[in-house]
Formats: sequence, structure tokens, C-alpha cells
Amino acid sequence: MGNFMKADRKLLAAPLALILASTAAAGEKEELLKLKNTTLNLIDILVQQGIIDKSKAEEMIKQAETKAEAEARAEAAKEARVAATRGGPGKGKPGPIRVTYVPDFVKDEIRAEVSKELRDEVVKEVKSQAKTEKWGVPAALPDWVNRFKLSGDFRVRFENQLFADDNQEGSYLNWPVINEEGGITAAGESAFLNTTVDRQRYRIRFRLGLEAQIAEHFKAGVRLATSNDRSPISINQTLGQYGKQYEVALDRAFLQYDYVDDKGRDWFTVWAGRFANPWLSTDNMFDPDLSFEGFAGTFRLPIGPKTALAENYFKSGPQYRQINMGSSVPNAVFLTLGAFPLQEIELESQDKWLWAAQTGLDWHFGSSTRMKAGIAYYDYKNIVALPNALGSRRNDWTAPAFFTKGNSLARISNDPSDTNVNTRLVGLASDFDIIDAMLALDYGGFGANHIMLTANFSENIGFDRKEILRRTGLDIKPKTTAFQVRLDVGRPEIRKFGDWSTFFAYKYLERDSVLDAFTDSNFHLAGTDAKGWMAGMVYGLAKNTWANIRWLSADEIDGPPLGIDVLLVDLNARF
Repeated sequence: MGNFMKADRKLLAAPLALILASTAAAGEKEELLKLKNTTLNLIDILVQQGIIDKSKAEEMIKQAETKAEAEARAEAAKEARVAATRGGPGKGKPGPIRVTYVPDFVKDEIRAEVSKELRDEVVKEVKSQAKTEKWGVPAALPDWVNRFKLSGDFRVRFENQLFADDNQEGSYLNWPVINEEGGITAAGESAFLNTTVDRQRYRIRFRLGLEAQIAEHFKAGVRLATSNDRSPISINQTLGQYGKQYEVALDRAFLQYDYVDDKGRDWFTVWAGRFANPWLSTDNMFDPDLSFEGFAGTFRLPIGPKTALAENYFKSGPQYRQINMGSSVPNAVFLTLGAFPLQEIELESQDKWLWAAQTGLDWHFGSSTRMKAGIAYYDYKNIVALPNALGSRRNDWTAPAFFTKGNSLARISNDPSDTNVNTRLVGLASDFDIIDAMLALDYGGFGANHIMLTANFSENIGFDRKEILRRTGLDIKPKTTAFQVRLDVGRPEIRKFGDWSTFFAYKYLERDSVLDAFTDSNFHLAGTDAKGWMAGMVYGLAKNTWANIRWLSADEIDGPPLGIDVLLVDLNARF
């Protein structure tokens, strides 16, 4: 309130001082009286609305009048002194005073302009002060309310799965179901993937997140999501489930701390719990719906001038992009480290883990280009299949808790009755130690619309042909390379009606290049051993509401024919 009073005293002092000045012309007095009344009426409205009380208003007016009278007397005395000093040299008498003639229409224009500017300034100051101090809110809001932030998004989707004519029925075993049911025979007809029958379905996704600011730069967050997919890479709810209620899962729960110095430099961020993807990565490596459990931190070293472009470039999030931009800031080198338990084994000391590190550069060129480049190492621990001894189930824990299709598999079960027909349990044949390199360029020289180019290359250096042969008896040829190139054109983020963006991408994932459990769930209907392209467009329908359409076309790289096209049509909203 103090700032408001100071601002309004300054605004009131000028018209009141001019009104009281005895040298003012009659026409000017009339205009200034109108301005005075306008200002007083504005203050009276604020009193009536309860924004300020009557005593404060009266005090403001009284102080303004007192100051105006003092300034008017000082101005009159100054003019008298100036008049006394004018005259001929050495005569000490006032000389003639020349007054430039100002036409009436010029005076009118000046009065109108000054009056408008002063009214606008009064309104601007009052609105700013009211917003800052929360005028009109009884006792304002409790501190704990202001420390909570609610957000969410909703998506409804039409999905059409189209299978190629030359696909062969029963050509691919559904190994996740076989593992769950306890063998091929026990799985029955579900032991084989659908490779020939087209499928249409409608799905929704609703996510609700809450963040709480615990202390400065320290917060906690949770996110709920609807899903009837038992999958870490999909939180969709398929419609047509009248016999069941929708399921709600705790998708995220985390603590986050940011260290920011007194100059506003964000030096590092650390997370613990279940949180968003911290890596600079594409959907070749990690599906956009995947959350990470464990611990991670991103450390930043500034190497250039601080810039505020981070809000407008490289947008990822609950929209249509399949690219995660990490947690770097412009003009800095970054290092991200993470440790993530994948599966805790009760009777084993060697749990399954992912250890990872990534370093890179985030750089802003000129006034319109930003680049992100990074190289990462993902080291999966204790994930390979270990065959059981005869009649034993000791190594059943080496079967993956979740996987899709594509990666080379090896039998774990080794009972006397086991044959290739009734295998009970399988696991990953290869280890996965992945080198992943990524480069993203975002050019914003066309104003609101950007051009973004992304390239990604991955190589699984953990594949060891001799070690696999020794451990499993299988001689598997190495297929360990994956890459993707992608071009986006349009708005970095869809915020309002008329915003648009379009993209085209080519993807190639060999059988054992990346872990099939975590790669994109839509391309080739999840998994590896796939190549193809995808294209799409998104268009803003209203504020924070947009529609997008994507076409994904993929074929197998090795093995029996498996061509799958997927059409996705989404309606999205966020808050």
C-alpha cells in the first residue's frame, strides 16, 4: 500500500499544484479541474470497492493538497526572482518580457494529451499495486496456498492399427504373455502376437499433477494418471470397459532441489523418487510416457552470457513431440548422472539397475539459433538371462519384469520336460551398455515459427557374441545400431488458436540396439527390429487446446514379414 500512496501522491500533486497557482490561465484551470475531479472520482471508486479505506484516501488527498500548495508558493517565488533580475545592463530595472504566442488549438491538443497520459498512468499504477498486494482479498491468501501449483492434461485418442497383407499369422510368439502364464502351452492362443487382424480402439489419458514449494528452490511433486495398461511406457485407458472402473496410478512422486545463486544462475538440479525423464533423448531410447525411479542430478557450468531464450526453444512436454530436452540452460556445459533400480529381488543381492551419465553443451548462437548436443552412456546391470540348473528355478528372477518384442531372447527354464514347444520362461540374451549421441538445432529466425532438426545415434557396446554363446548356447549375430533423424517446422509450443506445427522423421532400430522395454510404444507397436517413417501435424483449436494427427509406418529389419501402420488422431487439453 505504501508504494501505491507514493505513486498516487505524485500523480495528485501535479494537478493540485497547477490548480492553486495564481498564474494559470482560466481555460487551463478548467481542464485541470476536470483532471482533478477524475482523479478524485477514481480514488472514491477504490474506496467504494473496498480496495482502500476512506481514512487512507482522505490522508492521501490532504497530503497531495499540502504538497501542491507548497510547490505552488515555491514556483511563484521563483518566478518573482526571475522577473526581478530581468532588465537593461546596470539599470537594475525589469526589462520587457516577451511571451511566445501559442494558438488555442495547440493548447487544446497539449491539454488532451497530458490528461490522457496522466489518467493511463494512474490506472496502471493502481492495477499494478492491487495485483502485487492482493487488494480486495480478505487477509490475502494463506502462505501454504500460494506454495501449491496444480496442473494437468487430458487426451482422447482414436487409434487404428493396420497390418500388411504379407504378414504371416502365428509368425511371432508373444513372449511377455508366455512368461506370465508359465509356458507356451499354458498361454494357449495368446501365445502368438496379432500380426494380421486390423484393430481400432478409442483411448483416453488423464494426468493430474501437484507441486508443493517446501522452501526456496526445494519442492515436492506427485502426479496421478489413469491407465489400464500394465506398462511403464503407456498410461492410456482403453474405452469399452463397462465391467470395470477406471484405474488411477501414482505415476510420479518426487523431491527436487535447485541450487540458484544470488545472481540467478541455476547451477544444479537433483531429484529423488519417481520423476520425469532427465535425459536429452529421443523416443528411440525412451518413450515419452516413461518415468524414472531412483536418483538423478543435472549439473551446469556457465560458459557464456546468460540468456532468457529457454522458454521459447526446445519445447517438450504433454503435447506431440517425442523428444525430451533434458534440464540444461542456454550457454552452459551440463553433466547429468543417474542411478535407477529396475527390479528389486528379494532373495538375491544383485538387483537390476540402470546406471547412466550424460554430458553435453547447450549453446545460443546469435539471436535466433539454439543448439543442444549430448553424449550418454546407459549401463544396465544384472538384466541378462541365466539358465536354470536341471529341475531348478533359482534363476527365474533373471526374467525381465517388463519387455515387449524385438530383443534377442534366451531360455531360462531347463526342466527335463522343456522343449522348444513348451518353453516356460525366457530372458534377455544380450547385455545392454549403450552409447547414445544426440544433436538438436532450433532456428527461430522466422518469428513465432521455428525449424528444428534432431539427429540421434545409438550403439549397444554391451553385446558380446562369444559370451552369449557360452552362457546360452545360442550363436546370435550382432544387430546393435539405432538412429533417427527428425525435422519439425512450426511453433515450439501450441498455446492458442491457429498455432501449428508439422514434422517428419525416419527411425531405424536393430534387434539389440536399445532395450525394447523402454522404446516408443506406438512405432511398430513397441519394441525393436523395426525401420520406417512417421509424419504428423498439430493445430491449435483454442487456448491450451489442440488436435494432432500422426501416421507411423514400420517394417521388420530381420525375421518374418511384419509391416504395421498406425494412425493416431488426438484431441488434447491442458491446464
